[in-house]
Amino acid sequence: MKANNIIPANRVTSVKEYYFSRKLKEVAKLNSEGKDIISLGVGGPDRPPYDSVIQTLCDEVIKSDAHSYQSYVGLPALRKAYSEWYKNWYGVSLNPDNEILPLIGSKEGILHISMAFLNEGDGVLVPNPGYPTYTSVSKLLGAEIFSYNLKEELGWYPDFDELEELPLEKVKLMWVNFPNMPTGAKASKELFEKIIAFGKKHNILIINDNPYSFILNDNPISILSVEGAKDIAIELNSLSKSHNMAGWRMGMLASNPQFVEWILKVKSNIDSGQFKPMMMAAIHALSCEKEWYLELNKVYRERRKVAEKIMSELNCEFDATQQGLFLWGKIPADAESSEKFADNILYNASVFITPGFIFGSNGERFIRISLCATVEKMEEALLRIKKMKQ
Repeated sequence: MKANNIIPANRVTSVKEYYFSRKLKEVAKLNSEGKDIISLGVGGPDRPPYDSVIQTLCDEVIKSDAHSYQSYVGLPALRKAYSEWYKNWYGVSLNPDNEILPLIGSKEGILHISMAFLNEGDGVLVPNPGYPTYTSVSKLLGAEIFSYNLKEELGWYPDFDELEELPLEKVKLMWVNFPNMPTGAKASKELFEKIIAFGKKHNILIINDNPYSFILNDNPISILSVEGAKDIAIELNSLSKSHNMAGWRMGMLASNPQFVEWILKVKSNIDSGQFKPMMMAAIHALSCEKEWYLELNKVYRERRKVAEKIMSELNCEFDATQQGLFLWGKIPADAESSEKFADNILYNASVFITPGFIFGSNGERFIRISLCATVEKMEEALLRIKKMKQ
């Protein structure tokens, strides 16, 4: 077939295919060849939501009114449930009528927020290491990326003196993510106070991406708990990790009414609302008692013990106080690169581990192990790695 002369928009050439999109194709090919890869790469919870959440979905989906288009701002009862969840667990008061916007997953919110606030050429502060989507979405919109360092010697917190040296007059927006992915660094009220003060000083919009606050953490914190934070900040949150609902795509954002209104202008021109039965089930999930989170973390603590054994077997150093759905570890000094280190494990032990370089240059000497596999699978991965080293 003769090739045509159609070419994609420039924005397509500004980004690469998402690492996990292309790497999981390779893993699938290896599996098709009989390799039986154990995946400790992606942070997708492997356990189901609470039983009654699933039952709510089943009950709702057979109702005659369940399949029509829904409001762009979600069910009032869903926004109320998010509001009560924030009050109960974060101590933050949110008006469900105009300070909360449900999302089809919080990843969607990264695009919507960026489209609502960024003009071409505006500066964006992106953490290094950090979630790659902050950078890729900013590039797609023609923004200028200013990478800021999260430093191991500062507990993977920003260096505010270093931040002050950047051309902040160009910067419109700053991405933060605590509890942090990939490093597992804890959130703290003091850190959030510094970030909010920085944003107010330089008139920079702050967005905290907060999906990990319940995982291996007994004290969930929201950046919106800082006095005056809603004036300058937006928080993204999600039920993907906290309630094992990753594939359901149930996310939300919270901020002041003006910010929410601007983002809704973008969102309402892109999607047509969420499926009503899933919203009804999410309402039920948000009412889960403390026992749900205790049981969730009991499972992750057992998995974390095995992940630490794997890191030790690989001669990687790690901070045992990390929170979240992953374990972040520094590779040995004699390892050539995180990518080759991880590929060696993939090809010779049939275990997929994420190399840290995908999160930025400050992640180059690190790897990340996901806790989204059973203890039995993780123990098998440990045995394979031990055998590989013999």
